[in-house]
Parts: sequence; C-alpha cells; structure tokens
Amino acid sequence: MIKKVLIGLLCGAVVLAVGILIGNYGIAKSSSSAPSWVKDVAKDVDESLIKKFLSEVDNIKIGENLKELTKVPHMATTAGDEQTVQYMLKRWQDTETGLDEAWREEYMVYLSFPNPDEPNKVTVVDSSDAVRHTIREKEKGYTPDQSDPEVVQPYAAYSPAGHAQGKLVYANQGKVSDYQELNKTLNLNGTIAITRYGGAGRAAKAINAAPFGVIGVLVYTDPLDINDGLMSDINETYPHSWYLPPSGVERGAYGTHYGDLLTPYLAAKEETYRIPTEDITGIPPIPTQPIGFEDAYILICVLGGEAAPSTWQGGFNCTYNLGGPGFKDESTFNASDVKLDIYNYAEVKNSSNVMGIIRGSVEPDRYVIYGNHRDSWVHGAIDPSSGTSVMLELTRVLGQMVKQGKWRPRRSIIFGSWGAEEFGLIGSAEYTEQYFTKLSERTIAYINVDIAVFANATLRASGMPSLQSVIFKAAKQVDAPGTSMSVYDNWKKYSNRTSPEHGVIPRMGYLSGAGSDYAPFVHYLGISSIDMSYTYDRTKTNARIYPAYHTAYDTFDYASEFIDPGFFSHQAVARTAGSILIRLADSLVLPFNCTDYYEVLKAYLEKAVDLYKTKLQEKKISMEPLESAVASFKEAASHLDKVIFDSDLANETPLKVRRINDQLMLLDRAFLNPLAFPDKYAFRHVIWASSSAGQPTFPGLADAFTKAESSGQSSDWGKVHYHLSVLSQAIEGAANTLVDVI
Repeated sequence: MIKKVLIGLLCGAVVLAVGILIGNYGIAKSSSSAPSWVKDVAKDVDESLIKKFLSEVDNIKIGENLKELTKVPHMATTAGDEQTVQYMLKRWQDTETGLDEAWREEYMVYLSFPNPDEPNKVTVVDSSDAVRHTIREKEKGYTPDQSDPEVVQPYAAYSPAGHAQGKLVYANQGKVSDYQELNKTLNLNGTIAITRYGGAGRAAKAINAAPFGVIGVLVYTDPLDINDGLMSDINETYPHSWYLPPSGVERGAYGTHYGDLLTPYLAAKEETYRIPTEDITGIPPIPTQPIGFEDAYILICVLGGEAAPSTWQGGFNCTYNLGGPGFKDESTFNASDVKLDIYNYAEVKNSSNVMGIIRGSVEPDRYVIYGNHRDSWVHGAIDPSSGTSVMLELTRVLGQMVKQGKWRPRRSIIFGSWGAEEFGLIGSAEYTEQYFTKLSERTIAYINVDIAVFANATLRASGMPSLQSVIFKAAKQVDAPGTSMSVYDNWKKYSNRTSPEHGVIPRMGYLSGAGSDYAPFVHYLGISSIDMSYTYDRTKTNARIYPAYHTAYDTFDYASEFIDPGFFSHQAVARTAGSILIRLADSLVLPFNCTDYYEVLKAYLEKAVDLYKTKLQEKKISMEPLESAVASFKEAASHLDKVIFDSDLANETPLKVRRINDQLMLLDRAFLNPLAFPDKYAFRHVIWASSSAGQPTFPGLADAFTKAESSGQSSDWGKVHYHLSVLSQAIEGAANTLVDVI
C-alpha cells in the first residue's frame, strides 16, 4: 500500500514538473514569437535621452554657426542666400551629424527690389526745384559690415515705382483713425505723409493714406519707440550700446498678405498660373520709402500747423506739428515740398527652401515640423540667423544620435529652412500650399524658432493652449542663463497669470497674427503650433523690438556684444525647443492638454459676454449657442483627458493609442472655416485670426461687433450674428471630435 502511494506521488510530481516545464516553455516561446515591433509600439519618451540631448547642446558651436551664417548679407535669392543654402545642405548631409536626407525645394516667386543703378531718392525741394535737403541713402558705417557692397539700400519692398511731390504732413502711425484726425483740419490731397513704425502694419500706412488723397508716404522709427528716447551715436547708440543709430533704417515687405502674391492658394512652381500683376492686392498704391530718424528729426521739427495730439508726440526734442501742410514759414524749408523718386522693380525669381528629415521608426507618417527662415535683409544676425544657428545645433545633436544608432524618433521630424520669409512668409506658405493635403492629414505640430534671441532676460512663448503643458515641462528642465532658476521659473517671474486649474503659471501668448512662418501652419492648415524666443525685460525698455531690427547693424558683432554674449540664451532656447521637439516626436500619447484649451475658450467667452451680450440681446441675437458650445467643449475635453489618465495605454491596442492621438492632433483642424474671414487672405482658424478690435476675445466676433456698433447698419449686425454662428458651430464641432463616437 505504501509502495503504491509513493509511486503515485512520484508520478504526480513528474507530471507536475513536466507541466511546469511545458508551461514555461510555451510562455517563453509565445513571448519570443511576438513580433519585434510590439515593444517599439508601446515605448514612451525616454527621459534619459532628453537629458543627454540637453547636455550636448553647445553654446560655443551655436556662436560658430552664427558667425558663419552672417559672413555676408543674404537677402532672398541673392548670391549670399545661395551661399547659405549650400551651407545648410552641407550640414544636413554630413555623414556623421547630418539628417537622414536633405534637399532643396524650388519656387518661382514674385519679389521687389530697389534699382541699384537708380537708387531711391527723397529730397526737400524749393519752388524752383532746387534741392534743399537730401535724405541719406545708405546707413552710416561703424564696422566693415556696413560697407559690404551687397548691403541693400533701405527700401519698402512692393512699394510701386513712381514720383510724388507735395507738402509734408505728420500722420502719427498711419492708422485710418490717424488720417481721419488729420483730415478734420487739413486738406490731404496731394500731400506726402510721414509716419512712424508701430500701430499699423507697414503696408497699411500707405494703403490707409491713399483714400485721403495722400500721394506718398515716408516711414521712420521714432527713438521713443525703439531707443527709449536715446538718439546720439557719440555715446548712446550702436556701437556703444544696442540702441539704433540715427541713420538706421528698418527695411521690410510692405504687404498685408502672406505667400507669393501672384499665386494665391497655389504653390509657386514654374508652370503655375499667375494672376496679372495689376490684380495684386494688399500692397501700397502710392510710392513709399523708409528713412532714418536722423532725417525724420530734420523734417518733423520744422513742420508748421497745429501741434499734434499728445499721444502722437515722440522722442524728438521738439513739438510734433501736423504740418501746414508743409513747413513753418520761418524755417529754412518754408515753402518747400518733399519729393519721392522711387525706382523699385519687381521680378519673378527662384527661391529655395532647404528641407531635411529624420524618419520615424513607428509612425513615419506622422510629422513634427521644426522651421526657421534663412533669408535676411542684410547680415541678419538676430533675424533670422539666431534661429538658424539654434536649429543647426539642434540638428547636429539629434543627427549624431541617429547616425550612431543611439536614437530614432517614433514619428518623423521635418526640418524647414524657409526662403523669402522677409518678403511675406513666402517659403513656408508655398510649402503648405504644395503639400496641403499631406500636411493637413499627417502633421502633429509645428515649432517655429525665427528670432531665437531678442535679448537675454527671459523666455517668451506663444502657441495653441493645448501645447502649454509640454512647453512648461520642457522649460522646467532647462537652466535659465545667469540665474539659479529654471527657464520656467525665470519666465514666471517676468510674465505670469493665474490659471483656475494650475495656479500661477507663465503667461503664454497666442498666434493670432502673421508675424512669422507659423502663420500658414496655424491659419491656413490649423496645425497646433509654437513660436518661441528669449527676450528682454519689459520693465527696463520700451523698445518695440530689438533696435537693430532689419538694419545694416544686425551683425555678428551686435549679437555677440549686446544681445547675448557667450550665446547662453541661444543655448537655453535650443535646449527648450529641442526637448519639446523630442517629446512631440517620441511620446506614446501626444503631450497635448485639451482642458488647457477649454480654459482659454472660457476666458474668451466671459470677455465676450461682458462686452457684447447686453447689446446683442437688444438686437435679438442670442449668445446662448456660443455659451452652450463652450460648455460642450469643457465636457468633451474632460472626458478625453480622463480616458487618457485612466488608460494603461502602453498595454492597450495600438489602434486605441492612434485614435486618441488623432483626436489630439486634429483638434485645431476642427476650428477651420474657409468662409469665416473673406477679407483676410488665408485666415481660416476662427479662434486665432488677427483682430483690429484690441479685445482679448474671439477675434471675428470682436471685429464684427466693433464694425456694427460703429456703422449701426442692420446688415452689419447680421454679420455679427453670422460670425457668432460660425464660432459656435466650430467650437461645438471641435468638442465632437474629442468624444468617442458621434
């Protein structure tokens, strides 16, 4: 009996052992037979890789990049521009630190130039046409950079050629309201207006002037707006400080639209249909020329007529008068006219984007795009080469990781060095038009770092609210130069707001205008975007922008001496932007936060209710649909955030992760309406369009309301109702994209 029991136990043990062995073998075999992609698909962003990236970004190499990029002026389509094209290709095709692939994309675009054989002239002439004063044609030289023969004469790109002569008037910033104010007491027919930068776009200063009979416009930078009032190059301005010398002139494109002017909504390829040049809109209808404040001082301080309003007064040590029109009788110019002889010409020229890619390993058909324009007005150390030098260092570090087999992003990364941005965001706009469908369907986000460093005080970032959290996370990991704080904490010190959800946080800006290459991605394609830079302490200067902007003084010497000695702020921007880029490319679930988007929509709604609801009720227009839409968005955003938080997505089916990521990626596309802004070229995003109303609320609604209240016409109140419906349905539609199923 005992023997039988022992044999039974032994047999049981053998069976058990065999079972265990079979089970273990089966599990092992099952595990080993799983496809190799399973682990890759479930992989999340690698924090140790981000730390390695941060440690390898080198401020010295950024400075070396900047020195190389600023050796010669590189205005779009010039020999200097081609030199930078070749430099970008060389770097991105490097076998040790380059990208997977790099190439150039060519476009035939309509550009405007001054005639080197007949320079533009602005003179003061008396009744016998004798010249009493000539405006300086080229900026004063302080370093060899200003003497380079390729430094272009200051001019207003897209101003028509022509000759205009008339009495001078001072029109402040050239806003419609400024000309209306002038027109109350002066006959503006046949006059020349002098305006200062700011308040209205460059082109608008001339476009606004023409209906009042003004026949020519001068534009200058007032020292109050750029130099904190300082004017002397003996000891106050460059080369003694960062301030603009008296002869400095801000060049620029004088157009209100972005993209190639002859091929609206079409990529400007060689055989593309082009509209007749006479059908171009949004450019000055009258001759226009920028000048330095050295000459503006001479003209404005002897103007006759009544004193301009106090808000029109600037930095000169004289009273700004409106003009008689013309000069004071007792001045040396007395009955003289101002004469403009403008010889600008336009032509279609080849302009190149330089493109590069790092292919994604898991989702190669999902793109994170990082861009910066390459062309400048002169040497362009700050605009745009600070951004290009940062981008080159970022691609060097990432490219080296790829070449060494240490990293490959989950999603593809596209780098764009845009051409002809200074003429109206042309390179990026043509790219988005050429690849409209592919980019619309596949792009996760766009990161723009144009001017990487305005100054060395603090970070400034603007973007869609859904990207706020990833920007903050990256900024918390980077040390702020010259402080013991992170970039995040330093930013919060300089500019902050109180969030209902997060408490005191840095203040993000919004991409509501078209100031850089983010515009076609935001407004035309509805792609979630970021624009970022290091900037100055607003409590220490009133400068509208860094003072050497678009002048011959924006040089390597200026950048290294006065903007960012040691290039540590450039390094901080490269680290922050690079961390954001890696997180967007590598995170299993896209680092977007829909609740942060709701917070902004709610704030916009509250402002709209406060400003407009009572008046709209009087007009029998209900705001209830808008209030309901924002409430729906809140509920949908909370739902999706909860789904993400509650799910163990690393162990979920890849299709669920992909579905959630598509919902996040496509959120901003839901806010597009191609008919919302018929008077604003390529603006389709109903939340972030530009606005002239100056209110922190929905831009289209604000503008429509302001116009209706001013005109009182029932048709304009109908347009308010229309835009309210557009807005309500866009927000409701966006909310519907965030729920599981319709």
